[in-house]
Amino acid sequence: MRLCSIASGSSGNCIYVGTEATHLLVDAGISGKRVEMGLGALNLCGRDIDGILVTHEHSDHIQGLGVLCRRYRIPVYATERTIVEIKACRSLGEIPEELFCPVMADEAFTVKDLTVNPMHISHDAADPVAYRFSYGKKRAAVCTDLGVYNEYTVECLKGMDVLLLEANHDVNMLQVGSYPYYLKQRILGKRGHLSNESSGQLLSRVLHDGLKKVVLGHLSQENNLPELAYETVRLEIEMADNAYRANDFPIQIAKRSEVSELIAF
Repeated sequence: MRLCSIASGSSGNCIYVGTEATHLLVDAGISGKRVEMGLGALNLCGRDIDGILVTHEHSDHIQGLGVLCRRYRIPVYATERTIVEIKACRSLGEIPEELFCPVMADEAFTVKDLTVNPMHISHDAADPVAYRFSYGKKRAAVCTDLGVYNEYTVECLKGMDVLLLEANHDVNMLQVGSYPYYLKQRILGKRGHLSNESSGQLLSRVLHDGLKKVVLGHLSQENNLPELAYETVRLEIEMADNAYRANDFPIQIAKRSEVSELIAF
């Protein structure tokens, strides 16, 4: 299995997950041209994509969806209520009805040789989900855009070989920054985004000997720094009540506007 962040951040998100036979995107929140360029860096093109899994309808997750779907007839997997919101988004243009494939949280489905299992997340969207993937005994998850986590979240993310997890903001940077009060409250709220500290605390709950790689994603450009997210998450691991240390696991930061390292496992 392979995972690669084509773009990840508050300005646009697109993650590739695939095998030799199956190629999927989680979100298409950047321009179609940028998606194509990112796929090119992976020796792929739009025609190779077997499906786009949409987490929710916010623009930084669906910006390039219409162009890609019309050009390559790519199926769109999303929850029913997310599909309704996508159809209502005029900036995307019309997406052929037959391309929409409704999914439900905790109901697994297959795309060729990849099994996909959506999971509930807490975010201010119609019916948002994160996605887990399995191929034989290999497991991966892409989990961003959640204001809080709970025991359900922890159980869903246990046993992963590779985990891309949100570390959106530094709480202090956000609180003293230039965002208006209502936006700060939204981000800090239960349906907002995970802070660096919360990301590290959640990660500490799902660490295990088989975890091969952690990718921190969806970093805010205004309210976070890659090195700050990295060090804060590592500190939370060090402080957690478990047997692991931060150096036990390779942690990388997903790049905002560039293709990140391809992870093969």
